[in-house]
Amino acid sequence: MGGYLLDTDTCVNILRGNEEVIRRRRGVYAEVVTTEFTASELYFGAARSADPAKNKRQVDAFLETIRVMPIGRQGAQFFGIFKAMLKAEGTLIPDADLWIGSIARALGLKIVTGNTKHLARIPGVEIEDWIRA
Repeated sequence: MGGYLLDTDTCVNILRGNEEVIRRRRGVYAEVVTTEFTASELYFGAARSADPAKNKRQVDAFLETIRVMPIGRQGAQFFGIFKAMLKAEGTLIPDADLWIGSIARALGLKIVTGNTKHLARIPGVEIEDWIRA
């Protein structure tokens, strides 16, 4: 497939109007997607905000501009393999990060995230940071 998978922190920066992150997204000619997990986290953030209705509308509008990828069987398989490996090493990461990384690996996508500490532990996943770059 090729392309980029936006992690939750990158999406939040877009929603908050971070001009550098928005500029970087506009400059990408490959497909840019996100995951069901990120969409869920965005809706959770909107629900907890000072203005849930307004922020839900903002999340809805953003998600209309980007394809939301499901877990898929291969993503689920990678999740199981990677979680077992990280548990054996004693270096588990949060399941949501592991799901996002597993989906990226299954689809051959580069993850765009500021969360390099966790996602760099997933074998075979490339990472770019548009937030701190």
